[in-house]
Amino acid sequence: MSTIDFGRPTRVLRLLDGRLTIRLDTRVIFLVSIMVALAILVTLIALSSGEYPVPVTDVFSALIGQAEARVHMVVVEWRLPRSVLALLLGAALGLSGAIFQSLTRNPLGSPDVIGFNSGAYTGALIVIIGFSGNYYQIAGGALLGGVVTALAVYLLAWRRGVEGFRLIIVGIGMSAMLSSLNTWLMLRADLEVAMAAAVWGAGSLNGLGLDKLWPTLLVLGIFIPAAFILSRPMKQLEMGDDAARALGVMVEPVRLTLLLLGVALTATATAVAGPIAFVALAAPQIARRVTGAAGVAMLPSAAMGALLLAVADLLAQRMFAPTQLPVGVVTVSIGGLYFVWLLVREARRQ
Repeated sequence: MSTIDFGRPTRVLRLLDGRLTIRLDTRVIFLVSIMVALAILVTLIALSSGEYPVPVTDVFSALIGQAEARVHMVVVEWRLPRSVLALLLGAALGLSGAIFQSLTRNPLGSPDVIGFNSGAYTGALIVIIGFSGNYYQIAGGALLGGVVTALAVYLLAWRRGVEGFRLIIVGIGMSAMLSSLNTWLMLRADLEVAMAAAVWGAGSLNGLGLDKLWPTLLVLGIFIPAAFILSRPMKQLEMGDDAARALGVMVEPVRLTLLLLGVALTATATAVAGPIAFVALAAPQIARRVTGAAGVAMLPSAAMGALLLAVADLLAQRMFAPTQLPVGVVTVSIGGLYFVWLLVREARRQ
């Protein structure tokens, strides 16, 4: 490992006899470590608090399998899957937001705005209302709906390549059409089915257990590493297509792969917990401001996404206890505050 002066404290890690180099911004790594520590702290609070309080020492005992049966059931079987899913899905949404904001070079370029959340919701609704599908069928429908929507937006935005602003405009139009379709589907459904679909559509981690955790770990265990592998060509694409081609990047195949990967991350979160708004939009920009980086980056965005969703889920569980809110309600509120802050900040600049 060697030190290079980039104007910020930076370390360069050389692997495979120098054929692979990784640049580590010391400030970013330090701040990401703080985000991860805070996310773990929030998770411990979620595991120890509730209608049945559990001391932190007993939480650790339960995690290593040395607690009594009742404590083990509460901590490991009831609370742990939900808390881990909050971290995983938050990281997935943060990564997805970073990918889309990098591809579009626009802070509004998130799956919430472009319409991929709506597409995943449409796919899930079709399975719920039309086929009374089970959990895995709903998950497959959400994933398929998100991918089909992404391909449609990509093709409609194609004009000798895909330009970020055009992708956002086409995505907003697609989102409006899909929202109308989703409303029509809800109106056509039986009352009980429509109510179940509406609850799912609010975005909720309520009731998620170990049976939902393991498949999510398997799927995200493929998508998340793939996103980090493509982080370097993603940053090269930000310099422009010509510069990226000069650096050996196959521009359109890499862009399409990143697009599908971002959709897959969003659709996975939607399939597990329903459409959770604003995390993908806010996490990359908050992480960018916290770290002082020049652009969005995957690792800080993933860490911030995990922290945001963990905090939102804790508030959803405890704010109006014993009633538990859907976490999507809390993230929408956080997103509204974020937008107000952005508006005030922009107004002060003028």
